[in-house]
Amino acid sequence: MVILRKYYGLNDVHQTFYLGGFKHQISPDLIAGPFTSISNNCNIYPKVTIGAYGLIASNVSILGGDHKYNKPGVPIVFSGRSELRQTIIGDDVWIGQNTIINSGVIIGDGAIIAAASVVTKNVEPFTLYGGVPARKIKNRFNCPEDEQIHREMLRKDPLSLGFTSFGENAILFIKRQNPL
Repeated sequence: MVILRKYYGLNDVHQTFYLGGFKHQISPDLIAGPFTSISNNCNIYPKVTIGAYGLIASNVSILGGDHKYNKPGVPIVFSGRSELRQTIIGDDVWIGQNTIINSGVIIGDGAIIAAASVVTKNVEPFTLYGGVPARKIKNRFNCPEDEQIHREMLRKDPLSLGFTSFGENAILFIKRQNPL
């Protein structure tokens, strides 16, 4: 994993950050927290921050500034781009496959974005959003007490919770499911 971090120039990702596959376009200024995973073929523009425990599925695009299109007498290709805004993805966020996220969006902690969604506006914490454009479908948890338990877990240092790496946790899970 160190080789991939160096190849993409990712100096601001946690040591437990996981990058799946080799086909990406990722800005070297990406900031990613502990145990965040980015799957294959993702396109991540500059000024993106992803918190701890993030899951970014394959073919996700987190876009940069939009092209200016409303300058009379100037073709779009020569009109320039709008200012690039910071995109923030909170802790424990799952972004489904083939999702597009516009620049400047804030996705709250614990949110889930359904596959093939287009996120054009901020997403509330602990909610499930989906569609084109993405809209709230439901809350992630059924009761406020469950959400509070999860919020308290997210406040703890990720390295103090006993997780060591994706591979080891996967092996432990497999052993629990298929004891010898």
